[in-house]
Formats: sequence, structure tokens, C-alpha cells
Amino acid sequence: MQNTRVLVSGASIAGPALAYWLHRSGFDVTVVEKASSIRPGGQAVDFKGPIHMRVLREMGILDEVRAADVRDADGIIVNAAGRKVGTAPGGFGAGEVNIPRGDLARILHRLTEDTTEYVFGDSITSLTDTGDGVDVTFEHGAPRTFDLVVGADGMHSNVRRLAFGPESEHVTHLGYHYVLADLDTGPDDVVYSEPGITVMLGGTKAPAFLVFAGPPLPPARDDVARQKQQVTEALRHGKWRIPELLEQLPDARDFYMDSISRATVDHWSRGRVVLLGDSAWGNALGGYGTGLAVVGAYVLAGELARAGGDHVTAFDTFERRYRNYASISHKVNAGKLLAPRTTAGIRVRNLLFSTLAVFGPLMRVVDRPASNLVLEDYDAHRTGRDTDSRTGSSTGTTGVGGAD
Repeated sequence: MQNTRVLVSGASIAGPALAYWLHRSGFDVTVVEKASSIRPGGQAVDFKGPIHMRVLREMGILDEVRAADVRDADGIIVNAAGRKVGTAPGGFGAGEVNIPRGDLARILHRLTEDTTEYVFGDSITSLTDTGDGVDVTFEHGAPRTFDLVVGADGMHSNVRRLAFGPESEHVTHLGYHYVLADLDTGPDDVVYSEPGITVMLGGTKAPAFLVFAGPPLPPARDDVARQKQQVTEALRHGKWRIPELLEQLPDARDFYMDSISRATVDHWSRGRVVLLGDSAWGNALGGYGTGLAVVGAYVLAGELARAGGDHVTAFDTFERRYRNYASISHKVNAGKLLAPRTTAGIRVRNLLFSTLAVFGPLMRVVDRPASNLVLEDYDAHRTGRDTDSRTGSSTGTTGVGGAD
């Protein structure tokens, strides 16, 4: 095995999932994360279909993930006067398992913390591919050299910026923004829309989940106060309970804001650096991002194991096998469905939601792309380092190609 020293940027979902499989295949993995710890909170994320379930089972966490499942009841859609005008299906896009993102991140961290070096509170400042390795400098830590570097650090990837070019060359704004905020919203699941704005209160995404149309906003990635001001400015003319919610916004402790955007990268690897997850293919808030990240980690690590660490072969095969499957992230834009820009569009959306609430099986149609992949069985190429870090016992594997 060659190229066994791997640096992964990002400790959310894709990074720890990759660390698990790389360790199983004989690699020594370091994960660097800008945050001071595993990030709590965040919206509920979902897994759907046999491919997702098989990978989770192979990791030994399927039962734990299922135990953390949360379900949304049907909500009511109201107009500006608060009168019910439709029904929002609780299961729309939720998949078979719907788990809070923070819970999943903690599960993956516990799975890997004894076999992976985690460096929190730091970030990469430069990458120099020397041909024999990658020289890496950090904001706080001493410089180090790794054989391979993986950018699993999301839509606004630092690794992609350093190795592939500025974000403006790879990320396209799709005309919408979304906000997750811990606000006092009351006990009911309620949806309100006006042209270009939707407010969803209650449910598993967050106490308040806001989607609004608009052009790109001035960057404020590390300035939460400025982000809250941007939301207030964008929604200042909103009706219904929007003024009340905006009054609470400055004091919201849990708050996350981002654009709905698409990442487009011609090639996911450059030399000894490769991208994984949203940094490579993006996610337009369509319910596929987490599953794509976890399955992608399995495939990338498996191809590296099969190639004996030959990154040129492994990175090329990974992209050829996975690009079509990941392309579903380029075919959706949840903003158009969640926050139509016209009154007529809102009426059509409300009719669709009300129909889905009655005919639940129709929602399975949106899950079909999650099954469009034939998984390879990489067991024969792993080194046998399959000790369960939580119990110290051998997990054993049967391969994800078997029946669910």
C-alpha cells in the first residue's frame, strides 16, 4: 500500500465517513476541522433506498441511525390571515430515515475518534503538491506533509479554493437562500408562503426554516450578526408572523444561513488532491446531499484500497463510477418548489403538497435517483483493520452488494 498518509478537511459527514473506510483499508487519517468541536444542530438529513441502508449497515451504525429517526406530522398551510389553505405532507422528501444532522455527525465521530487524528479549531492555509506529496500549512498548527488531501469541507470548500481556484469559478447561485433558526414558534407545524418567501415552523428541519428568493448576498460566512441583518432586510416586508419572527432573530442562538447553490467542478481531483461531497458536486437542498456524501466516501476509499493507494488510478475510477450518480444534485433546486415567486406558483405548490399528503406513496418517486448505482464490493482489498472503535471487537463484513 502506498500513499497511506491522508489529510481530510471537514469533520461533518463526508469527512468522518471517509476516515472510517480509509482506516479499514490501512490508511492513516487526519481530519482537520475549522470549528472547535463537532458542530451540533442543523436540519434533519435523510437516507433512502437500499444503497444508503447497505452502506450504513456495513459501517455498523444502521441501528443507531434508525434509533435517532425523527418524523414530521402533516402540517397546515396558511394564508396571511392564518386561515388553512392546504396540507403540507410531513414525509415529503424525508426518506426512510430522517436524522438530525448533529446526531449523525456525533455518531460518525464516535465511530472514528479512536482510529483517526482529529484536529479541531484549525484550517488549511496552503497546499503545495510536490509530486511526491502535499505540503500543507495551517492557520495555527505546524506545517505537515501528507500523501493525499481530501476536501470534504462543503459547498464553500477551502480545499477547492486552494487547489482548484476561487469559489466564483465553481459555485452558481440558484436564486434562493435558506435559514435555520431556533425561534419561539409555538407547537404547531405551519407553512406560510408569499411570492418568493416561505416560512416553515415546527418540524424536524429547525424550529424555523425560512426560504427566500433573491440575488447573491455580500459574503458574510463568519459574521452571524451580519447574516441576521441580511435576513431581516430581505424579509422586512413580509406578512403573517414574519415581523414577529424577525424581532426574535437577533437573539437566536442556533442560526445557520446559506444560499441554495450548485457546485460544478470539471474534474474532482487535481494531482494528489480530491474533492468529496458538496465540495465536488454540490447540493441544491433536494434531500440527496447526505446520502451522496456517505456513499461517496465508501466508493472513494474502496477505489483507493483496490488501487493499493495509487491515487491517479483511484481518483479517476472514483469519478467515472460516481459522477453520474452524484449528478442528481445538479437536477434539483428546492427553492423553486419551497418558495415559488408567484401567487399562481404557490397555489400549484399547495395543491401538489395536499395531494401528496393524501397519496403518500407518490412521494417515493423522488427517492428513485438514490438507488441508481451498482456498488462494488471492496472487502477483498481491505487490510482487515475492521475493529469497532466503540467496542474493541471485530465487526466483520459481508459486502454491501448483498440483499438488504
